[in-house]
Amino acid sequence: MPGFELFGDEERKEVQDVLDTGVLFRYGFDQARKNHWKARTFEAELAQRIGAGCCHLCSSGTAALSIALASCGVGAGDEVIVPPFTFIATIEAVLNAGAVPVFAEIDETLCLDPEAISDVVTPRTKAVLPVHMCGAMARIDKINSVCNKKGLIMIEDACQALGSTLDGKALGTFGQMGCFSFDPVKTITCGEGGAVVTNDKNLYQIADAYSDHGHDHTGNDRGLEGHPILGTNFRICELNAAVGLAQLRKLDLILRKQRTHKKAIKDALAQFSEITFRKILDEKGDSATFLSFFLPEESRARKIAGDLGQAGVDACFYWYDNNWHYIRQWDHLKKLKSAAKLPLKLLEDCPDYEKIELPRSDSIMSRTISMLIKPSWTEEELMQRIERIIDVVKG
Repeated sequence: MPGFELFGDEERKEVQDVLDTGVLFRYGFDQARKNHWKARTFEAELAQRIGAGCCHLCSSGTAALSIALASCGVGAGDEVIVPPFTFIATIEAVLNAGAVPVFAEIDETLCLDPEAISDVVTPRTKAVLPVHMCGAMARIDKINSVCNKKGLIMIEDACQALGSTLDGKALGTFGQMGCFSFDPVKTITCGEGGAVVTNDKNLYQIADAYSDHGHDHTGNDRGLEGHPILGTNFRICELNAAVGLAQLRKLDLILRKQRTHKKAIKDALAQFSEITFRKILDEKGDSATFLSFFLPEESRARKIAGDLGQAGVDACFYWYDNNWHYIRQWDHLKKLKSAAKLPLKLLEDCPDYEKIELPRSDSIMSRTISMLIKPSWTEEELMQRIERIIDVVKG
């Protein structure tokens, strides 16, 4: 991770195909585009790759989340259960839908704890939005079971977990809809891009229309298309899709490299009794974008994280202090700061996020370090990295 480490002639060819036609828009211009349909081809290949019935490509992972929430009818007055460890976009998408994010604890998977969901369900709860953080799976089968029993919608945020599976089933395909991101630092990248997947053709049709101002995309004349619903503009362009298409075809190569590199570092760290590892429910299904591990206490984790940086071991994250990925530093959320005034009803419905207490999540995250795994490392670079890591932990 990320895919841009492996840019090559494949991406250049796909982009050049688009430039040669002059058609950058994903819809229409059938004659001029000379049968080059990059977004459409990406959608078909991604759906086949992960075993989803339908796929819609869009402008970002954030857009994918907004599309999924809208398509599933989540909106004003609804509550959506979310984890406190995620990218802030998960929370922003819920708020932008007019719904209320409700936080539940995580467990040692670093994802939403299925047993914590019931603690925060209310009559207003409409959906659960689990996030497969750092490339590996939540207890998604158990979360799905809880949702089914309680009549709740489950939308998967698999933005960081393309290529991950649980018992052979792709993450993102367990719930009503799944969301992926292809931004610059994801496993594969479009530069900017995202996707929603579903096995429900009705949800797909809503998503397809909603992301393009309500167009129903029937026929060949855009000006004559119907508009069954209001929507917005979450379209991807053909240039971004072209890059992503070439990247998608490299996914298996990327996963093999990441898994090999992660195993080598994990094996080296396993010699230290003070280190325990994130719970991975299906090691074969781990995309291996990160190696996450726990120290026995916060002070030790802080020291190791700092020492790794000093030793030149880059891309090691102490999420507990991270501004983007853990609720502890989300001052903009806690104060509900927005460019425009949020609806009064939403402000009234939201809890006081400054007073949210998540002691189990704090305990876990304060002891966690995550190491980014790069597919581009040479064997020599990997060995040097392992030597530096061992020296730090020994010291």
